Amino acid sequence: MLDRYYITVFNHYKKAFGRRSLSIALSYINFLELSFIFVFAAFFKAFAKQMKIEVMSSTKFWVLLSLVALFIMAKNWMRYNGKKRTILNAKLKHKQTSILLLWLLPLGCCALAIILLQVQ
Repeated sequence: MLDRYYITVFNHYKKAFGRRSLSIALSYINFLELSFIFVFAAFFKAFAKQMKIEVMSSTKFWVLLSLVALFIMAKNWMRYNGKKRTILNAKLKHKQTSILLLWLLPLGCCALAIILLQVQ
């Protein structure tokens, strides 16, 4: 699923930006995955707070989330460079997906995570 989103963003911006489309697509996929992780982390933090379970402090939560974010960015950087991108571009059929919808997906996830972090 994420591969298809990466290739769609890459192909959309390839016409206008050329080689910069690689960094735009990589930034998009990082933003998308990090927003998913942010939503799950906020949900579990809110759930633990409502259940009155003290799993970890707030500082440890943010440090752990930052370490996971660094891992995801490194994983995506290694995965979507070079031969893998070429193979994905050849394999996946070019299905028209709205670029606006693709950019609204991580923004919606971040908004949902912020709402979940407001839970008392």
